[in-house]
Amino acid sequence: MKDVLSQEEIDSLIQALSSGQLDESESKTEEVARYDFKRPNKFSKEQIRTLMSIHENFARVLSNFLTVYLRTNIQIKLESVSQITFEEFIFSLPVPTLMTIFSASEALGSAMLETNPQFVFPIIDLLFGGRGEMPAQSRELTEIELTVMRRIFVKVLENLRYAWEDVYELTPKIETMDTNPQFNQMIASSETVALMTFSTTIGEAKGLMNLCFPYLTLEPVMPNLTSQHWFAASRTAAKDKEYLASAVEPVEVELTAVLGEASVRVEDFLEFEVGDVILLNQKINEPMVLWVENAPLFEIQAGTIKGRRAVQCLQVKGGEKSSE
Repeated sequence: MKDVLSQEEIDSLIQALSSGQLDESESKTEEVARYDFKRPNKFSKEQIRTLMSIHENFARVLSNFLTVYLRTNIQIKLESVSQITFEEFIFSLPVPTLMTIFSASEALGSAMLETNPQFVFPIIDLLFGGRGEMPAQSRELTEIELTVMRRIFVKVLENLRYAWEDVYELTPKIETMDTNPQFNQMIASSETVALMTFSTTIGEAKGLMNLCFPYLTLEPVMPNLTSQHWFAASRTAAKDKEYLASAVEPVEVELTAVLGEASVRVEDFLEFEVGDVILLNQKINEPMVLWVENAPLFEIQAGTIKGRRAVQCLQVKGGEKSSE
């Protein structure tokens, strides 16, 4: 198909129109879609849907983790996934707010996790023994509070890595933490970002959390942001787990039940005779330790089964009691 008409073809078309040989109503026009050059759509609908699926899983995993870690009911829900300019995102943030800039991986660029005061202060209150309440007035975070939140966000980013593992291997590391969005210059203000907005509920405090991925950061990952790739990776991961389980199952390990310990001088050891009694540090009512290879893993009790020596596992060492 020719993209450019010659002058002779143009003249013949004009002549045909003027003579009535060509009816203007017969010409077909395609529907025109509006396009805003200030806000280019760099993410396809399928990629947006994949990001939504990934971060719905992230919200669920993070809710469970924070509920167990902070010992209170915490709900996090993905509300929307959109693409906007970085400038629009920054101007929509409250002041103060906590922005955590992190590198997604060595091959990718930086991203941002923004958490507003209604999420940050209840967590700080819980960590310091409170009931997860908001202060009377919003204020800047102290250095101690920033240090505490940094430790929390290390764990939050670990959950983000887990949510992305079927799509891309992230290795998020915190770079900086800031509280004033007006001074943030992570990327150019006109750059397009993928914005995941989460609603958070901690007690009576309802807040928001935003996860901002610049397009430049996600550009190398774009081929993986398809439903087909994501589900294929999920099936591959499941098969890998089954293969590892079947490979580990027949492996033999050395078990050692330690009756007790005692310190003996060499000169006393050389004088031992049959019938001598060695005093161990193990008490009768205390469980013994079962070593698996070179690691103490179980607390056990000695006994017999069908005339043979045996041990019963009471609990994982340092863990919960076994029902068996």
